[in-house]
Amino acid sequence: MDQRFEQTAFYPADILLPQTAEMKKWPVVACDQFTSQPDYWQGAEKIVGNAPSALRLVLPEVYLNGPDVDKRIETINASMDRYLADGLFRTLSDSLIYLERTQSDGRVRHGLIGCVDLEQYDFTPGSGALIRATEGTVLERIPPRVRVREHAALELPHVMLLIDDPRRSVIEPLAGETGVMEALYDTDLMLGGGHVKGWRLTDSQMIRMANTLSALKSPEAMADKYGMADAAPLLFAVGDGNHSLATAKACYENLKKVTPPEQWASLPARYALVEVVNLHDDALTFEPIHRVLFHVDGRDLWEAFQAFYPGAHTGGGEGHTAEVCGQGMDGLWTVPHPKAQLTVGTLQAFLDAYCRDHPEVQVDYIHGDDVARKLGGRPGNLSFLLPLMGKEQLFPTVMADGVLPRKTFSMGEARDKRYYLEARRIR
Repeated sequence: MDQRFEQTAFYPADILLPQTAEMKKWPVVACDQFTSQPDYWQGAEKIVGNAPSALRLVLPEVYLNGPDVDKRIETINASMDRYLADGLFRTLSDSLIYLERTQSDGRVRHGLIGCVDLEQYDFTPGSGALIRATEGTVLERIPPRVRVREHAALELPHVMLLIDDPRRSVIEPLAGETGVMEALYDTDLMLGGGHVKGWRLTDSQMIRMANTLSALKSPEAMADKYGMADAAPLLFAVGDGNHSLATAKACYENLKKVTPPEQWASLPARYALVEVVNLHDDALTFEPIHRVLFHVDGRDLWEAFQAFYPGAHTGGGEGHTAEVCGQGMDGLWTVPHPKAQLTVGTLQAFLDAYCRDHPEVQVDYIHGDDVARKLGGRPGNLSFLLPLMGKEQLFPTVMADGVLPRKTFSMGEARDKRYYLEARRIR
């Protein structure tokens, strides 16, 4: 790998792009979207038909637990081999791609495609790795995904890594420099996914990018942004696709067990293709995820809440405050002097303990204030509406608490997630 990028753990890659496919039928949304909506994926099937498509190279998770999953994985691997044998792809050697994604709301998100060194990624809470998870990794979710990846010839990325670049020094300058780049693709995305354009960076742009990216993790930058000059630098936080990146890591670790250490650096599986986005991109939005409890006694819940957090009170005030809806208890619950960084962390710690003692209580995670209030108003239910986490809180919270509580935030709408378009050989 290019040693000029060694300090960043982010490298140019040999990126494959389709050169004979009909581009409107090639890109398809991330496999972990619309998992309860098979109609979406049936619609994608109708659009693609028999044309070459990334849809043939990924396993939508709506089918992950289906009875024919093994057959689907075999078909995916065979399609990868066939596309490679047929010369469907062109190879962009040692390249980075700058992309502009027009979302369904019309706003444009800016990204950078390259690969990361999985030796520099760790999803363990409290890790000091350069690349870290932002939420807890559910280990049980990894083995089924390993089955999809372990014999695959190609990877297609839907992982989005975030950098904390308030001065917009890494990606944003590229927006005014596309005239000197090679144009690669310019296509609409199926089923309301917006539009995407991509360009290949020049060598001088890549070197500048490596320098500005490395500067984000300097002691001076860490002190300026977080007041933590001596802390282990956090350069990339996983925004989307945490379990996919964890799966890539697991496959690489499995290969290390049967490969001499002197060959680890040359393993294609040591690296994973990702999109990097600036946390401060104007098009990148965070949305809170609310909690709705079912089969719960609100009065008992409040008494348990007070016992769990002595000093908790109704109404607003200093500390962490959440809005409660349902069972005639509408209002605010406040915990003064919280230990967690975020309100969602304070609430989730209590809910986890309460649900262990009350297995009849079920929790669902809901987007949208109106939906959460409506569900909370039904008999036997109660909802907590959480405040929006500011984007500027993400990196400091991960550094202080290790990971965020699960289901803390969502990055935009499902149709605005990454679409599979680029690919890379992993064996």
